[in-house]
Order: sequence, then structure tokens, then C-alpha cells
Amino acid sequence: MQKTTNSTNSSRKNGAAILLESLLAHGEKIIFGYPGGSVIPLYETLRSYPEINHILVRHEQGAAFAANGYARVNRKPGVCLATSGPGATNLLTGVADAYMDSIPMIVLTGQVYSTLLGTDAFQEIDALGVFLPVVKHSYSVTSAKDIARVMSEAFHIANTGRPGPVHIDITKDAFLEIVDFDKSPKISIPGYKPTIIAHSKQLEKVAKIISEATRPIAIIGQGAHISHAEKEVLEFLEKTGIPCTETLLGLSTVPHNHSKNLGMLGMHGTVPANYAVHNADLIISLGSRFDDRITGKLSEFTRLAKFIHFDIDPAEIEKNVKKIVVPVVGDLKISLQNTIPLLEKTEFPAWIKQIEGWKEEYSMEKIRELNKGKACGKMRACKVIEILKEETEGNAVVVPDVGQNQMWTAQEYKANIPNSLLFSGGLGAMGCSLPMAMGAKVANPQREVWSISGDGGFQMNLQEMMTLIQEGIAVKIMVVNNNYLGMVRQWQEMFESGYSYVDMQNPDFIKLAEAYGIPSFKATTEEETRAAIKKCREIDGPTFIECLIGKEENIFPMVPQAKSLGDTQITE
Repeated sequence: MQKTTNSTNSSRKNGAAILLESLLAHGEKIIFGYPGGSVIPLYETLRSYPEINHILVRHEQGAAFAANGYARVNRKPGVCLATSGPGATNLLTGVADAYMDSIPMIVLTGQVYSTLLGTDAFQEIDALGVFLPVVKHSYSVTSAKDIARVMSEAFHIANTGRPGPVHIDITKDAFLEIVDFDKSPKISIPGYKPTIIAHSKQLEKVAKIISEATRPIAIIGQGAHISHAEKEVLEFLEKTGIPCTETLLGLSTVPHNHSKNLGMLGMHGTVPANYAVHNADLIISLGSRFDDRITGKLSEFTRLAKFIHFDIDPAEIEKNVKKIVVPVVGDLKISLQNTIPLLEKTEFPAWIKQIEGWKEEYSMEKIRELNKGKACGKMRACKVIEILKEETEGNAVVVPDVGQNQMWTAQEYKANIPNSLLFSGGLGAMGCSLPMAMGAKVANPQREVWSISGDGGFQMNLQEMMTLIQEGIAVKIMVVNNNYLGMVRQWQEMFESGYSYVDMQNPDFIKLAEAYGIPSFKATTEEETRAAIKKCREIDGPTFIECLIGKEENIFPMVPQAKSLGDTQITE
């Protein structure tokens, strides 16, 4: 139906209009959503706001992941919307993912009439209670007069301090109620005062501790992207001469070909990065929270080193690592800007020589050669990602799913542009890739965006291919298909007595994508893969490639669970 012209002159509006006006006031013109009974008044009002682009997903989880991807690229809150009950619960996984990875979002859910609350009415759930563990804050709104204030507070909370999702549950009668509209509500949130500027005394201690180190290393985390501190991180490394490694979410902060960049750290990190952290006498965390996937066995992780921890969230200080000699609480960009003038150029010749030896002995090329037999003559996944990197010249936004495909992408796609690798990190949510890539493309239509999935994860949200077609969102989809739940299979092979429920019988993915109206290609060789990628890049619209790889190719290096970084395996 044709949208009508919105009248914005009246100072009295219903709650639905107030919500939409609030979105516009905060610069948000995109909503990823799915209608339902409790939000029908909002959708009726939305017809009068042609400046707001509502993207109709095919599943509410797609809405949450799309808003998540949108926020990761735009670095400002993405907005998702669902009705009460199952609509709200379907958002939960994408919201939890945003919470774990510190992604700002505004999560809007409808609720039954306020007079029905607590009666187990149709599609009533305690949305406030459901969302509370996985958001920075959760609101329950039962009157239109509170919507403008709550929206302003939500945007402030979501995008300040350590970012994250904020949930707002609004009853149906609050959408319908007509009240005076306050366009500039005052924000007053007692107790919420994030520390932005770190204490100068702590920064002086940082400089002193660095000057005393002989084997230092910096760990670059998601906080570097969140605070837009890529430039400052590079200046810090170049002034001090300290080598660095990046977490999964910190990848693309430092140019991959920088002489001091040892690559990714952790369970599937590079051997030089893991060995350097394992043997360091000083570990400097720049926006990383020391999660278990980078520390390995914690007692071994902390055996030799002192720790400096830069983080905007004081709750992260000594949460996992208890030996923090200098905590620095504040925005990373500002903290580094104030620290760099205090630093002196230093050299660590023996340490750098040791690291260069590890780089030579344990190069990824040698490790790939050691493990090529597992591909059984089939195309190797690592080569698929390498070819994608070559064809896009490392300039695309790449959104892998979770599993082996994610680790191959992390290892092989060397992004040239910061914040171009979007991962589900803390939650590790299969099915995230396609809708997250969709949100990323909406956030920046000029960037080339690739969704990379395994055959398992792809089938969790493949319905969003129809959203791509209806909305004209030109995401390029690649499924790396080994007909297994590959990461689980690898663990079963390495640590269990055999395979259990990981063998996947799959549909004909090419016919499936074509049924959605998406041009599709199948590749069984490296030559076919390169040709298919070239064709996809020439097409102005969504495309699909299925790459068939060896069924039992494993991802190495690998730190077995409960082992230390010093126990990194390079082959079976």
C-alpha cells in the first residue's frame, strides 16, 4: 500500500508516532522487523513515515542479526523490531550475540495490553525478564508519555561506555495512547557514568612498566574497533617497537603485512602469536577481555607475565586474569592518545629474533602443507578463502558463520580495511552470517559484502535470501560445503571415539538458491571457484556459490581445550 504523507506539526501524537519520531531524532532510518499482533499500531503509523526504511525479514532472528551487522559496520545502534511472545523470543539469539561482542542495538518488542499483563494472555511472555541477562538495560513501557524519554535513554546507554543492546518492551495500548510529545526529553540515569578519561597516573605507570620489559607483546581486541582506535594502536606499536597479535574480533586493526603483526591469537591462532604470548614477560591488552579462547589454560597463560589492561569496562579488570599490574579504565582511543607522548622508542633485539625464528619455522604455508592429505584430493577450504581474498584484493566486508569456515576465514582473508571482518565471537552463533551480512550491506551499500557459511550454519537462516531479493540487497553468498558439521566432527575425531550425528544430508543448494531467484554457481576446483567469484562480482545483486571441499579437512593450528598456548598443535 502507498505510504501517506506524515504530519509532524502536531504536539500531540500517539505512542507509535513518538517512537518513530524518536528514531529519526537519533539519526536512525532503518528498522529490521517482522509484524505481529501487538505491534500492528506501530506498523500502521509506519506507513506515514516514508523516510524510515523498514526491511521485512523472514524470521525475527534475521532481524536481530541484521541489526547486529548494521551496527558493526556503522558503529552506531542498529534497530530491530518484533511482536510479543514468540516474536520477541526469536530475537534473543541475535541480541545475545550483540551483548557478548559489545554491539550497540535498540531492540523493540511489542507487548499485550497493559490490562492483560500477568494473565498469561495470548502471546504474552515476561519479555523484560527474558532479555535482562543479555542486554545492557531492559525497559517495560506501559504509557506513551514515557516513550520519548526511554528512547533517548536507550540510545545513550547503547552507545556510551562499553556499547551493547538495550531492550524496550512496549504494550499495545502505549502505542495507541495519544499524549503531548516532548521532542527533547531530559536524560537522567543515576549511577550510569562510564569512565571515558583514564587516570593520568595509570598512564605514567604504563610507560614505566613498558620501559622495564624485555619480552613484551600487545593483544589487540574488539575495543580497538569500537573506539575507532586503529590509528592510535598503530602509533603505539611503532613508537614502542612492541610486536602484537589480534583476537578474532580484533582482526584487521593492524595491517596484516605489518612487520610487528603476528596474526591471530588463541585456539586457532598462529604459532608465533601463541608462542610469543606464552613466553612474554609483559602482556598489554588493548581492548581485549581475556576470554578462554585466547588464554587457553589460564594458569599457564599467567605463568610468566605481568599484565597491563586497557578497557572501558571496569568489570573486565581482573575478571579472568588476576595479575593486572596496571589497569587502565577508559576509552581506548583517548587512553592511547594520552599514553603515546609518555613512551620512548625501545628495542627488543633478542625477543624479536626469537619471534622471527618462530615465524620461519611455523609459517602457515608449512602448516598447510603438513595437513593437505586430509583433503583427500578434494578442493581445500583454505584455498577457497585465499582465492576470495585475491579476487577482492582484501577490500570486501566478509561475514563468516561459525565453525571451521569462520576459522579458515580468520586465517586466510587478509582484510586491508579496518573493521571489515565481522564475526560472532563470544556467542559463536551458527546462522549469523547471512542476516548479519545483509545488515552490513544495508549499512554501507558501496562496500562489497560476502557471507561465508558452512552447509550446517547456512541452513539455519537461509530464508533471508528472499529478503535480499525483495529489498535488492546485493550480498554475495558462499557456502563451503563438506557435508559435515565440520568443527564438531573435528573435535570428535581428535578427542572422542568416533563421529556422532555430524554427517549432513543436504539439499541441492544450487536449486534452492535459484528458487529464490538468486544466480548460482557450483565449484569443485580452484579454477571453478575463481571463475565463479569473478562472475558473482560482475552481477549487480545477490549471488550464490557452493564450493565443495574435502569432507574431513581439519583446521590447524589448534590449541586443545584445557591446554596452554605453548601446546599449540600444527598437525594431528
